[in-house]
Amino acid sequence: MNVLKTIILVIYLFPWNCTQSSAVIISNVDVIKKYPHDNTAFTQGLEFHAGRIYESTGLRGSSELRKIELETGRVIQRRILDPKFFGEGITILQNKVFQLTWKSGKGFVYDLDSFDLDREFKISGEGWGLSNDGNNLLLSNGSNQILFLDPQTFQVLKRVSVTLNDKPQYLLNELEYVAGEIWANVWKKDEILRIDPLTGIVLGILDVGTISERLSDDDVANGIAWDEEGRKIYITGKFWSYIYEIKMP
Repeated sequence: MNVLKTIILVIYLFPWNCTQSSAVIISNVDVIKKYPHDNTAFTQGLEFHAGRIYESTGLRGSSELRKIELETGRVIQRRILDPKFFGEGITILQNKVFQLTWKSGKGFVYDLDSFDLDREFKISGEGWGLSNDGNNLLLSNGSNQILFLDPQTFQVLKRVSVTLNDKPQYLLNELEYVAGEIWANVWKKDEILRIDPLTGIVLGILDVGTISERLSDDDVANGIAWDEEGRKIYITGKFWSYIYEIKMP
């Protein structure tokens, strides 16, 4: 009888609730170093590969794919998009650069070295952010969903709905796959969501307000690049003057 009372007391004091989640931690960013960035670039996507930064810029008539020297900000290589296209997110996979466009229903695949067009693919709805997990393309479209696409057929393999405290998180923009998490800028907010790729649950939030250079609703943070080998994170924004290397949270 005493054992039973003890068990009941333990359950009362320490109730098990399988649906309860721990509070999401909001972290400030610690800047390690900053590098020059073209402040006329309407940044839509950012990638780090083999010591270089790759950037996709937006706005019709100003959209480009660029290869950039990180230390100086110098554009080493560029491909200018047809003025009818509004460039969006990019990612690098299998020695190819994949680039989205906003409302044209098209994406492009380029040779990584030459930037020559390899092929085009169709986008259902809008294209916003793009990343990859080593196997699949990860696409955002301004909704609360992240789409997993086959990089060969571009068929949607699955959809993950992003939630914070069970509430849908909309306007997911630039994406980056970082150490097993999906990081996402949120349009018009100075924050980056750290997302579980299996459940869509927000694991943490990075507050980049202390380094934000925005002067309007447009020039928000919108660039995340992950140097997996060096374990470094770089972030920037639309029309920002710097790319910031930040400390991993």
